[in-house]
Amino acid sequence: MLAAMLEIARRASLAISRLLGAPPRPSEPTLELPAWARVGGRRRAHIRRVAELLEHWADEMDVSRRERDRWLSAAWLHDALRDARLKGGMSHGAAAADRAEQEGESDRGVLDAVRYHSVGYAGWDDVGRMLYLADYLEPGRKRRAKQRAELAERVPRECERVLQEVVAQQIRTQLRSGRPIHPLTLEFWNSLTAR
Repeated sequence: MLAAMLEIARRASLAISRLLGAPPRPSEPTLELPAWARVGGRRRAHIRRVAELLEHWADEMDVSRRERDRWLSAAWLHDALRDARLKGGMSHGAAAADRAEQEGESDRGVLDAVRYHSVGYAGWDDVGRMLYLADYLEPGRKRRAKQRAELAERVPRECERVLQEVVAQQIRTQLRSGRPIHPLTLEFWNSLTAR
């Protein structure tokens, strides 16, 4: 009951701020699935594994608490609407980013990470890159499990190299299946190889 009342108060405060044109307050990191998430048990387990992998990497890489929280926020949001019925061909990442922004998430890096986590994005900061890696390398994925585990183990020491390998694998998979390569994926690949 108290949680519901606090949520109503938070939403009312956000709505009043928007009406008055006040700048949004900095958002609290999302460290669990939001109340508006639409996911089943298997998807929830996937999200948890992504968050755990990111937390492990954050420890290994000794990132700041703020950056760790950004990574975890993106992890808990990235598939929050994966099992929702979406209108007009909108991707689940874009829908989750839009909803998170409506609910007060203001970190552009987190929102971009969530929005483009399935295809890649050349404009990402570290949170997008790390989410992309964790989503692909999380240990619950059965296909090429040993190779994924080896790549995941290398991330803290060779992050950029592993990221290139993962994007290359994604592109090869698309090519082998005869599917088109998303323009954002190609742009992301080009940004990684131009360094």
